Amino acid sequence: MSIAFEPHEAFHRGTAPIFALLTPEQTEKLSNLQVDSTLEDRLAELARKTNEGNLTPAERAEYEGYIEANNLLAVLQAEARLRLSSRES
Repeated sequence: MSIAFEPHEAFHRGTAPIFALLTPEQTEKLSNLQVDSTLEDRLAELARKTNEGNLTPAERAEYEGYIEANNLLAVLQAEARLRLSSRES
C-alpha cells in the first residue's frame, strides 16, 4: 500500500534519519553555522570571475562544488530551524 505525501512532508520524512543522529545542541549549531571568511573571500573571487567571464574550467568546477555545498547547507539549516521551532511550540 502506498501512502501519498505532500512534497514538504516527504522532505521532512526523508531528512528525519539525519536529524535523528543529532542532539538538539548539534541541530542548533547546524542552524547557526556560518561560512568562514577565507571561503567567503574565495567565493567572492570566483563570483567576480564568473561575472567577468574569466573562469577556468577548474575554477568553474570548484565554484559549482561550492554552490552545491551551499545549497545543501541552506536546506539542512532550514530544516534544522524548522525542527527547533517546532520543539519550542
